[in-house]
Amino acid sequence: MFPTKRHLAVARTLGVAIVAAVGFSGCATYDDEFLTINSRLDRLDASVQSAAQSAEAANQSAQQANQRLDSLEGRVQQLETGPGRVPRG
Repeated sequence: MFPTKRHLAVARTLGVAIVAAVGFSGCATYDDEFLTINSRLDRLDASVQSAAQSAEAANQSAQQANQRLDSLEGRVQQLETGPGRVPRG
């Protein structure tokens, strides 16, 4: 049986369909990879934001502790330089 024009047309159409299917499946793979990368970036962004909030809270706590320490240091200096106390008894 010799190939006819109809057979060649069918074979050509089938070949184009196979090439198109392989090409589109390759794009889908890239789409999946982009989704995976975007998901990882979103998780990293959330982690960075959480770390930044924790750092800000720690900074505020440290500032409050420094203010309290300054206050206590001032009180100690005031007691050291003030007049001596007369002992009771």
